[in-house]
Amino acid sequence: MTTQEILEAARAARSALGLSSGEVRRAALLGMAEALCSPARQQAILEANAADLEAARGHISEVMLDRLALTPERISAMAKGIQEVADLPDPVGKVLRRVERPNGLVIEKTAVPMGVIAIIYESRPNVTSDAAALAIKSGNACILRCGREAWRSANAIVTALREGLRTNGLPETAVCLIEDTTHASANALMTAVGYVDLLIPRGGAGLIRACVENAKVPCIQTGTGICHIFVDASAEQDKALDIIENAKASRPSVCNAEEVCLVHRDIAAEFLPKLARRLGPDRAAKGLHPVELRLDPRAAAIIPGTPAGPADFDTEFLDYILAVKVVDSVEEAVGHIAVHSTGHSEAILTRDEAHAALFTAAGGRAAGPLKKQSTSTAPPALPMAGSSGWGARWAFPPRSSTPVAPWGWKSCAATSTSFTAAARSAEPFNCENIFPFFSYRPPWKDSGLYFCFTGMDCFCYRNTFAPKFRKLFFRLCHDVFFISPFCTKIKSYFYRKLG
Repeated sequence: MTTQEILEAARAARSALGLSSGEVRRAALLGMAEALCSPARQQAILEANAADLEAARGHISEVMLDRLALTPERISAMAKGIQEVADLPDPVGKVLRRVERPNGLVIEKTAVPMGVIAIIYESRPNVTSDAAALAIKSGNACILRCGREAWRSANAIVTALREGLRTNGLPETAVCLIEDTTHASANALMTAVGYVDLLIPRGGAGLIRACVENAKVPCIQTGTGICHIFVDASAEQDKALDIIENAKASRPSVCNAEEVCLVHRDIAAEFLPKLARRLGPDRAAKGLHPVELRLDPRAAAIIPGTPAGPADFDTEFLDYILAVKVVDSVEEAVGHIAVHSTGHSEAILTRDEAHAALFTAAGGRAAGPLKKQSTSTAPPALPMAGSSGWGARWAFPPRSSTPVAPWGWKSCAATSTSFTAAARSAEPFNCENIFPFFSYRPPWKDSGLYFCFTGMDCFCYRNTFAPKFRKLFFRLCHDVFFISPFCTKIKSYFYRKLG
C-alpha cells in the first residue's frame, strides 16, 4: 500500500476504535499478545528479524545490532507488556473534571480518543508492539513508521497484532505500518493534515528536530536520554558499582541507559579506581565489552581514561562509553544535571535523606542503600508495564503542551475541553480550583513555581540572576515569561492572555 492509502485506511478505522467499549479493546489487546506468542507467528518474527540483522550487519554497530535483535524471550516480554497494558484502567470516557454552575448547568471535561496517532521511530522492533498497544488501549488507530533496518521485523509483528484485532471484531487497519522507509514517508506523516491527529517521534535528536521543524500536524517534542547517576559521599560503594554497571552496560543502546556518572569529591579517590576496574578489566576478564570512560580533569587526575571533550556531557552515546565528572556537592550535581540533562531519568545513590530529598525535588530520582535501582531498573526509565506498573511508554516530552508526560496510556486520550497542560513531574498547584489546567514542580531549590499553558512554557521564580538558571530556561523553552511569583499577578496575567 502507498503511504496515502495507509493514511486513508487508518482514518477509516478510527471511528470503530473510538466507539468500541473498553472490554472489546481489552480483549483485542489480549488477542494481540496471544498472537504474538503463537509458535507460527513467533517463528515468522524471528525469521524476519534474522533477515534484518543480516542486512544490517556491517552497517551499524554491535550495540545497535543488539537493539535490533529479537529473541523468544524478548518477544515474550513484548507480549507480557501488551497483557499488562490491557489490564490498566480504561482512560476513555473518564470524567476528569466536573463543574456545576449556580444555574444548574453541568460542565464536564472528559477523556476521549485523539483519533489517528502516527509514531516515527528508529530500528527497535519492540516499539512496534508498545505503540500499538497504547493506541488500541486508548481507542486510537495508529500508523507506525520504523527505521529501514527493522522493517521486516516490524512487519511480522504487525501481522501478528492484526490477527488479534480481527479475532475480536476490530478493524485490522487500526494498526498500520508504513511500507516506504525513505524520508518521503516521514515527511508525508509530518504533513498529513486531516489524516494524522498527533505525531510522536521516538528516536534521536535528528529525528525529533526534523519532526518539530517540519510537522504541520500536532507534534510532541520528545527528548533524548542523557541519564545521570550521582554517587554521593555516603553511598554504599559496592552497591553503587552494581547499579552503574547495570545502568550503563546491560543494554547501552536504549534511551534509559546511563550516560554520565557524577562522583562526590570526598569519595572520588577511593571510588573511581574501583569503577575503572569494574567497567574495564573485570568485564574484559568475563568476556564482556569494557566501558570507555570519558573523564573531566579532576577524574583524569585520579584514574586513566579518555579526556572528556566539550560535547561529552551533552551526548547520548548509546554505546559502551560513560562520561565521568567529580563534583563538590549534591548542589553542584543538581546544577550540572539541570544544565546538561534531557529530563529523562536521573538517580542519586546516597544514605543521606536530606540529599535524596533535595535531589528528587530538583527532578531526579533517589535510590536508597537497600534499593538496587538504576536508571535502567527504576521508573520513570522503564519502557514496559511489568517493571513500573505504568504501562508501555512511547516518549518523555520535556516540553509538551499536550496532556501529560511521560506519554503513557492515560495520555493517549485527549479531552473534550479546550485547555490541557501539565508539568513533567507535578502535584496539583494550591490554586487548582482557579487554574484547573495548571500544575507545577520546583525545578530546583532556587526556583519558584513552574507553570505550563497551552502552547507556551511559563515560569515564575525568585532568583532571576543565576547564569545557569537563565541558560537552562532559554535553552529548554519556547517562550519564557519572567513574572511575579504571586498568585494575584499570575491570575491577572493569564486572564489577559485568555482575553
